[in-house]
Amino acid sequence: MASLFADVEVAPAIEVFALTAKYNEDTFAEKVNLGVGAYRTDDGKPWVLPVVRNAESQMAADLTLNHEYLPVAGLPAYREAAIRLLLGDGHPVVVENKVEGIQTLGGTGALRLAAEFLKQMLKKDVVYVSNPTWGNHRGIFKAAGYSQIKEYRYWDAANRSLDLKGMLEDLKNSPDNSVVILHTCAHNPTGTDPTEDQWKQIIDVCQERKMFLLMDCAYQGFASGDLDKDAFAVRYIASRGIEFFVAQSFSKNFGLYNERTGNLSIITNSPDVKLRVRTQCELIVRKMWSNPSNHGARVVATVLNNPALYDEW
Repeated sequence: MASLFADVEVAPAIEVFALTAKYNEDTFAEKVNLGVGAYRTDDGKPWVLPVVRNAESQMAADLTLNHEYLPVAGLPAYREAAIRLLLGDGHPVVVENKVEGIQTLGGTGALRLAAEFLKQMLKKDVVYVSNPTWGNHRGIFKAAGYSQIKEYRYWDAANRSLDLKGMLEDLKNSPDNSVVILHTCAHNPTGTDPTEDQWKQIIDVCQERKMFLLMDCAYQGFASGDLDKDAFAVRYIASRGIEFFVAQSFSKNFGLYNERTGNLSIITNSPDVKLRVRTQCELIVRKMWSNPSNHGARVVATVLNNPALYDEW
């Protein structure tokens, strides 16, 4: 009998995971995996941060913890801690209760949630990504139904630097009300970030073109070694009273790769607007993953909310 799936073609391999599979199969004793950005021992084995082990031990011994469903928006202690890490305790938008967080399935989930919300609620249909960019940006927005996925110049290969002139030209030529994805720090894959002055020029142009800013923050702390310095762009944008989204990931800076620990930070201009956006995001989440997982979020919340563990991290 012919299969119902006989006409389904084998999909192309997902490159980074296919490369890892080939690496694991390779018998060469001195092999090194440069494909996935993950902590490793000197022997190339996975390495868990000691502070994460410590937090997990505390959690395992805490008999008050359980496996009840979290709120649809996620663990409050985690979402609040993620926002504080991103914007700082004393930032006016935090003090004035204008920021919301939605726990997501990693940074990828935060990007997909943002794409869905902007498509459904604000009728966005054009998104700009850097050339080059992380391989999944285009796929996420294509899956969310965006008809136009455009590029802005970013990497100057000849000079091995940011192509600021090309970037600004492309952004200036964008249609009004497009979405633009900007890498907060440690641009993937070039590792090249704008200076503070260049960031101001970039945001000026985005504002002129009425672009919606979606910041991808997957590596806070990794670019400069300073959590605050790496958050400059986000904090600067918020200081200008701009409403925007930030997709955060704790996969890299906590080493929680398989826990899918992300957060969509939503910066608005009032507590009332924040409530409106959060409730609509909750409805979208309900239809995508329904409810977030607990473990990774609890680890991050435990570390960020404990001064001793935070200092160790």
